[in-house]
Amino acid sequence: MGSHAEFPEHPETTDTVPTPATTAGAEGLQAILARPARTVIALDFDGTLAPIVPDPEQARAHPAAVPALAALAPKVASVAVVTGRPAGVAVRHGGFAGVPGLDHLVVLGHYGAERWDARTGTVSAPAPHPGVASVRAELPGFLDRIGVWQGTWIEEKGRALAVHTRRATDPQAAFESLREPLADLATRHGLIVEPGRMVLELRPPGMDKGVALLEYVREVGAEAVLYAGDDLGDLPAFAAVDKLRSDGVPGLLVCSGSPEVTELAERADLVVDGPAGVVHLLRSLAYRMDR
Repeated sequence: MGSHAEFPEHPETTDTVPTPATTAGAEGLQAILARPARTVIALDFDGTLAPIVPDPEQARAHPAAVPALAALAPKVASVAVVTGRPAGVAVRHGGFAGVPGLDHLVVLGHYGAERWDARTGTVSAPAPHPGVASVRAELPGFLDRIGVWQGTWIEEKGRALAVHTRRATDPQAAFESLREPLADLATRHGLIVEPGRMVLELRPPGMDKGVALLEYVREVGAEAVLYAGDDLGDLPAFAAVDKLRSDGVPGLLVCSGSPEVTELAERADLVVDGPAGVVHLLRSLAYRMDR
């Protein structure tokens, strides 16, 4: 399991970077600090840069996240936010547009199906999967027929739909009872279900955070990579870093710790205390790269 990091109150005044618990993680951190200009820093959004909140529309990046990214981004090859959200939504909720120092930032939205580039300020994306429109039309009636739990609600994500149970009277029971019927519905329309922290997302197959991360790291030609995430949807990105390591590209796996998801902590080289811990890590890396 990864180590839990303790950070000073003002990390910008120290070069202290938390020590990974694994040999592979230590090698990844060493490569990142030795070759920052050849490094990709990749981060999930919700739960990693932004605290989890009951209403995803109210989610915003941690107040210190953008300053930390702006301090770090000019020193590395690229910063990539890899998220299941639409790219434009992540940009708005993150406050990433028009920030000095973030020229090297991209947002890979919808698990890489969309891409926003800070240099151009535009989003590029393929045509949407037809199954999403079909599920969009069917989902409300479908939930009514199976007896939806009080407090369960549907989030419109453009290229995907998500059913949230966090506000239900029994969130975990609602989550478990909906998994199988939603998987059946998704399969009928050529989609898959991605489970998360009290949310089940119906989305097209073929793209996940691991595919998006591998393609981007290879596009950039990075020689080191850091990936930080908090949820089950980040496991493919963790696997991608393992693949890169096997190909000779050192990497550091960071878990934005949460008691709701233990799988990432068990796989991570380093566990930090939620978005605040991620921000402190980014700031300490930026400071250390200046030394």
